[in-house]
Amino acid sequence: MRGIETRIQQIRHKVFSEVARMAYETTQPVKGQIEKLPYKIIPGEIANFRNDVFLERAIVGERLRLAMGLPCRGAGEQAPISEGIEAADRPETYYTPPLINIIKFACNACPEKRVMVTHGCMGCLAHPCVEVCPKNAVHIDRTTGRAIIDQEKCVKCGRCAEACSYNAIIVQERPCAAACGMNAINSDSQGKADIDYDKCVSCGMCLVNCPFGAIADKSQIFQVIREIQSGEHVYAAVAPSFVGQFGPKVTSGKLRAAIKQLGFTDVFEVAVGADLCAVQEAEDFLENVPENLPFMATSCCPAWAAMAKKTFPDYAKCVSMALTPMTLTARLIKHTRPGAKVVFIGPCSAKKLEAMDESVRSEVDFVLTFEEMAGIFAAREIDLDSIEDLPGGTNDSSSDGRGFAVAGGVAHAVMDVINEKCSDRQIKVACAEGLKDCRKLMALAKAGKYPGFLLEGMACPGGCVAGAGTIQPIVKSQAAVKTYASKASHRTADKTQHVKELENLVDNAPEK
Repeated sequence: MRGIETRIQQIRHKVFSEVARMAYETTQPVKGQIEKLPYKIIPGEIANFRNDVFLERAIVGERLRLAMGLPCRGAGEQAPISEGIEAADRPETYYTPPLINIIKFACNACPEKRVMVTHGCMGCLAHPCVEVCPKNAVHIDRTTGRAIIDQEKCVKCGRCAEACSYNAIIVQERPCAAACGMNAINSDSQGKADIDYDKCVSCGMCLVNCPFGAIADKSQIFQVIREIQSGEHVYAAVAPSFVGQFGPKVTSGKLRAAIKQLGFTDVFEVAVGADLCAVQEAEDFLENVPENLPFMATSCCPAWAAMAKKTFPDYAKCVSMALTPMTLTARLIKHTRPGAKVVFIGPCSAKKLEAMDESVRSEVDFVLTFEEMAGIFAAREIDLDSIEDLPGGTNDSSSDGRGFAVAGGVAHAVMDVINEKCSDRQIKVACAEGLKDCRKLMALAKAGKYPGFLLEGMACPGGCVAGAGTIQPIVKSQAAVKTYASKASHRTADKTQHVKELENLVDNAPEK
């Protein structure tokens, strides 16, 4: 639902902006401030979004806790919103699992899956729905001539829906479960959605597809602002998918000016790290495929990499050992600016999971999404459209590095570097978007269908521009990134000035 200003987006924006305002308000105790916020966000005595104003405020209360990085609680737990706030009121507070949370009393307990005959059934003579049903679950009402489905016999295959000439039979699936490519969402004893964290890779697709806004991830908005206020040199590492996220008029220079106005020391484009990643993965591929590995999978999407390692553990070694663009950019910043703190700003909730890893935690201090940044800008009343363009907003990165943000871009960048190094070598590539298709891709690779291939997986359909923390429509964002990429001073990743730093950044690096 990116690009559509729904009530859920409105609430999320209010929560993020109020948490940011609370962080900037240093004269009042945080404990007292957060208790007042549900009444500020949901004022009055009449509900705006649900049928109960008290329920609305209770849900907002849990959203506020998650935005502070605190645990989500159930309706039966008697405690103030501020419970445990002391743990969050510190500059360096890392995410604690679980990252993605279901606010149970906000969940509508949607049916997992069902096949239904609608009023659109015309009672036709052909009745193909009856003929195709493998379980004889469909019969005809002799009075009306309309189809009826016996839910006890139905196996929810959907053949009847496919056969209906009037599209009068529909297959309904719980939206969050349908969006989950890991089959990690089931039902609890109350029929509420429940996440199997052994399967979950924190891609956030359930979050953006829940029509009731019952799923939310944790945030570090408050902690980032506190870190800036502490006087530390805090640098923003902005993912290349930023283009268009804050409006069509917001250039890289405007975004840099706005971020520096918040108190950040400066801004780096993560496209720089993407260039380094492309070079490292190209070297990894040339060194290991096919001599040591039957194929190689890209590493930059943390949800894709986590899926591959969880679901296909015997082929975990086939996921490239190259560091991700986020980690490489953070290392570059800290290598050239000792003592710096790094905030990754991007489209992805899974990046928060990546930053929790012990091998990355020392490099990336905080992770924020574009949606969370929009809340911070709102809290400071910064108008990005009208802000003066700050020169130097664009780092020396390649078209290919910027293209990482769009599905297919990673493989393209790696392939271009390989072609530069070994022009006579023919590289075969296979790509997948969305974790369901990514799993199919890995299954086929396991079965030997992609010998010597470079595999690119993107957990979000469309690529990083479709991440859970994005704001704008996916197609529009893809076009904006491609236009921005075309303006880079270099085409391939191995031609940028930062490539010479790669050895210094990866030597003695801990294994992922």
